Amino acid sequence: MIGKIILPRPFWHADIHADRRPFLLGRNRVKAALRHWFADQGFTEVECGAVQLSPGNETHLHGFPVLWRPDGEAEQTRYLHTSPEFAAKKLLAAGETRIVDFARVWRNGEVGPLHSPEFTMVEWYRTDADWTTVIADTLALARAAQVAGGGLLRWRGRSCDALAEPDMLSVADAFAAHAGIDLAACLDDRDALAAEVSRIGLDVRGDDTWSDLFSRVIVTIEPLLGRDRLTFLTHYPVCEAALARPCPTDPRWAERFEAYACGVELANGFGELTDAVEQRRRLEADMDEKQRIYARRYPLDEDFLAALGAMPPASGVALGFDRLALLALGGIDIRQVIWTPFPV
Repeated sequence: MIGKIILPRPFWHADIHADRRPFLLGRNRVKAALRHWFADQGFTEVECGAVQLSPGNETHLHGFPVLWRPDGEAEQTRYLHTSPEFAAKKLLAAGETRIVDFARVWRNGEVGPLHSPEFTMVEWYRTDADWTTVIADTLALARAAQVAGGGLLRWRGRSCDALAEPDMLSVADAFAAHAGIDLAACLDDRDALAAEVSRIGLDVRGDDTWSDLFSRVIVTIEPLLGRDRLTFLTHYPVCEAALARPCPTDPRWAERFEAYACGVELANGFGELTDAVEQRRRLEADMDEKQRIYARRYPLDEDFLAALGAMPPASGVALGFDRLALLALGGIDIRQVIWTPFPV
């Protein structure tokens, strides 16, 4: 039964589909509500191509390779994108100013109650807009989804009222409140952070990087966020925000936020970095780390880096649509809201 997060038979069996169908129709209502909001705000809906030179250059994201056989040429490797971000930013360079893509995206190896290897990412961008504007967008969309779902956002015994005033919490404040760690005192100091991580009882390994240690702490904090009301976690360390611009008042921190409901991450947004030289440095560093950990790397999209030079200042967000629909409908497994679940 889907209620036990088990599909004993394929989704196309009539009784299995009958159990899932109310959630699937609810998904359509949530999508319609979001599309209406974007249209009302003057966004142009776009469709970024799924097959790209690079799937994205984040260290821990893994793409699905595809083989391209151009006529008369050698076979070449391309990838299904993990996000439409690179292509969408090329459209901003081309002159688009307010765009949204209800994009199908693929992330290899991600399976679980909140993860599907193929899912829908709602990604949108505003040129000449501060990142606080897209934080407000994210709040409005969560509220629209909640209304379309007919109740509170819910996940496994927790609830969150998106209509309530949200909590705004910096990453440094979250580390202080929930882990007792002064993150600012540990920036750029791996050993200092390691000592703090060990002090609070988490494992520290000799080959852990600063980013590894940061991640080990933040995953203990995330389930505590978005209780009763949405939480916007803001101002990430700049080393944890490869595609975001530094805060102008303190460049140690970046214009990056994540939105949480019921302890579930729903969205990740940035004030977008448009410095192509700095962007290249960050992406190459991430690929060096991927090579170290996973013995693989992805190519850089040189066309994307070139487009950054023509891209105006912008802010954008990637929102996990299936997760938002799942919480709006009170489900317990992401397969409840995916019409044809990934065959695993």
